[in-house]
Amino acid sequence: MAILPIIWAPDPILKTRCKPVEAIDDAVRRLVGDMFHTMYAAPGVGLAAPQVGVATRIVVVDVAAKDAKPEPIALINPEIVWRSDETQVYEEGCLSLPELYADVERPALVKVRYLDRDGATRQIEGDGLLAVCLQHEIDHIDGVLFVDRISALKRNIILKKMVKAKKLRSREHAA
Repeated sequence: MAILPIIWAPDPILKTRCKPVEAIDDAVRRLVGDMFHTMYAAPGVGLAAPQVGVATRIVVVDVAAKDAKPEPIALINPEIVWRSDETQVYEEGCLSLPELYADVERPALVKVRYLDRDGATRQIEGDGLLAVCLQHEIDHIDGVLFVDRISALKRNIILKKMVKAKKLRSREHAA
C-alpha cells in the first residue's frame, strides 16, 4: 500500500462533483487500501478520493479512539438517505486544509447507503463524530468543503491562510 499525496485547497479537484464507481475491481480495492494507509499516516479520521486526486465517489472513515482497535469503513458511491432535523455543532478540520478549524452545524444523525469493497449494498447510521465525518466526506465527493458551510468572512480568512501555506510549501519543495 502507498501513502498518496493529499491535495491542499484551493484546488479545482476539491470543487468537483465526483463520478460514481461503475465497477468494484482490484484497482478500486487498491485505491481504498491506499486511502486508508494515507488517512492513518496523516493522521485523520476520514478521507475522500478527490483529496488524493481521484474524482470518484469513494470515502474512507475510521472514528475509533486513538487507543482503540481500528474500525475502518470504506464507502463506495455513498449517499445520505436520511438526516435528522436535530443539529449539532462540531469543530471540523480537514486534511486538505491542514491545521485550520471551524465550527460547522450539521444534522446530528444520518443514515448512509453505500457499497462495500465486495460490492454489497450496506447502510450505516451515524451520530456524534461518525455523523460529522460521514457528512464531511460525502460533501467532498460532491465538491463541497467544510469552509463552504461557514460564514463568508470566516471562509475567506481560512482560504487566505491556505493560499499562503501552499505558496510557502511550493517554495520549500523548490529549494
